[in-house]
Amino acid sequence: MSGGTGGTGVAELLAAKRAELEAEMTGLAADAPDTGGISFGKRVGDGTSVAVERLAQVAAHERLREMLADVRRAEEKLADATYGTCDSCGAPIAPERLDALPWATLCIGCASRR
Repeated sequence: MSGGTGGTGVAELLAAKRAELEAEMTGLAADAPDTGGISFGKRVGDGTSVAVERLAQVAAHERLREMLADVRRAEEKLADATYGTCDSCGAPIAPERLDALPWATLCIGCASRR
């Protein structure tokens, strides 16, 4: 295993991050108003602001979903003793990268091409 932290510490950190992301996603879903559609009648400004807010929530949810998938994949890699190796090229992921992003599943080179 690569990285500056031990396996148990990484497992705990990943589990905590997973729980945090799942809670954030649940919060976003709960905050989404069910307006039954956005009306663009006489008060276009109101409808536009609701639409923009909803688009921002969707984008935030998508980022959280992608990060959660990375955290879950890192947990799988930890369990099968491949943590710290790039999913794409198989090279070791730099310990500094794993210290900064313990859920990184790609080396910097492959992540920049993603």
